[in-house]
Amino acid sequence: MLLDLRTIYFIVAVSCLVLGMLQLAAYATGRFERWPLWWAASNLLVGIGSLFVALREFVPSYVSIDAGNVVTIAGYMLMFFAVRVFAGRPIDQRYCWAAIVAASLPIVLFVGDPSAVSARLLYVSVICGLCDLAIAREAVGLARRERLYSAGLLVGLYATTTAIFAVRSFLAATGKIGGPDPFGSSPVHGWIAVSAVVFVTLRNMTMVLMAAERSWNKLMELAHHDALTGALNRGGLAEQIPSLASQPVSLLVIDIDHFKLLNDRHGHVTGDEILRLFADVARGVMRNGDLLARQGGDEFLAVLRGASRDEAVAVAEKIRHAFAMAVMQLPQLTVSPTLSIGVATRTEGHADFQRLVQQADVALYRSKREGRDRVEAFSEDREAA
Repeated sequence: MLLDLRTIYFIVAVSCLVLGMLQLAAYATGRFERWPLWWAASNLLVGIGSLFVALREFVPSYVSIDAGNVVTIAGYMLMFFAVRVFAGRPIDQRYCWAAIVAASLPIVLFVGDPSAVSARLLYVSVICGLCDLAIAREAVGLARRERLYSAGLLVGLYATTTAIFAVRSFLAATGKIGGPDPFGSSPVHGWIAVSAVVFVTLRNMTMVLMAAERSWNKLMELAHHDALTGALNRGGLAEQIPSLASQPVSLLVIDIDHFKLLNDRHGHVTGDEILRLFADVARGVMRNGDLLARQGGDEFLAVLRGASRDEAVAVAEKIRHAFAMAVMQLPQLTVSPTLSIGVATRTEGHADFQRLVQQADVALYRSKREGRDRVEAFSEDREAA
C-alpha cells in the first residue's frame, strides 16, 4: 500500500498544531505547572516545521527545507526540555537555546542543498532519535523517583520511536529513502511517517496520564500524611495496618513532655518547630520500612517491623537521646521538651494491633509516672504485679 507522504506531513502538522493550542489553553488556566507551556511550544514548532516541509514546491526552498527542518529540530528538542521541566529538573534556558542553534546550523550550512534529501533525512533522524533516547532516560528516572506507572508507558513509546528513527537513519544512509524527490514512492518511508501521527497522539495522552497520576499521588499523600510533620496521620496508619498483620512488630508510643507549657510560654510557632524537629530526628533513627505516625497533638506512634523488644527499646533510647541533643542546639528555651516513650512488642503475626497500642500506652503512662524523659517497655508480669 502506497501512502502519500505530503498528505501525512499535513496530518502531522494539523495534529501537532491542534494539540499545541490545547496545551496552551490548559496552561493559561493557571492550574498546571510550566511543563504544558514547553510541551505546547514543542508541538507548535513540530507542527509548523511539518507544514513547511509539506508545502515543498509551493513555497521557496529556504522555507520548506531550511526553515522546515530547523523548526522541526527545535520543536523536537523542546520536547526533551518539557519532560525535564515535568520531572522538576533544572533547566538553563541559555543552554537550551544554544543547543537548539547548534543542532540546527548543519541543516543550513552542510545539508541545505535542495537535492540533498537523503543527507537531511539522515541528520534530522539522528537528532530526533537522540532526543527520544534522552527523553526515555528521563522517563526512567521519573518512574523510579515518583513511582509513576504511566512513566513506564512513556519509556516504551520513546524507546520505540528511537528504534524507528534508527531504522530511518539507516535507510537514509544507504539511499533507500530520500533521493531527489522527498515525497518519493518508498512504502517504508510512508509507514514510518504514519507511525509519527500515532506516536504524537500517544505521547500527548501519556503526558496527561502522568500529570493525572502525579496529582492523584499528591492527593493521597495529603490525605494520609500530617501536613506539619510529614508523618502518617490516623488514616494513613490505618491504611498500613493490614500490611502488618502477618509479621511481628514493635510499637513505640511517644509523647513530648511539657509540650503544652512550651506552647504557652514560647508560642505555637515554637511548638510547631519542636514537632517538626522530633519527626526529623525520629525518621533519622528509624530504619527503612518503619512507620512514623502522628496521633494528634504531641503524641506519635512508631511502628518497627520485625523488631524484638530489646531492639525496640534500643531504637527508642536512640530517638530520645537524639531529640535531646537536637533541642540543645535550639535558641534558649525556658521549657526544655523531652520524650516519654512506651514500648510494646507483638511476636505473633495476627495479634490485634489495637491491643498492642493499649499495651504501649500502659508503658507510656508508667514512664510519665516515674519522672518522664525515659523509655518503659510493657511486661505482662510487671503490669499484673
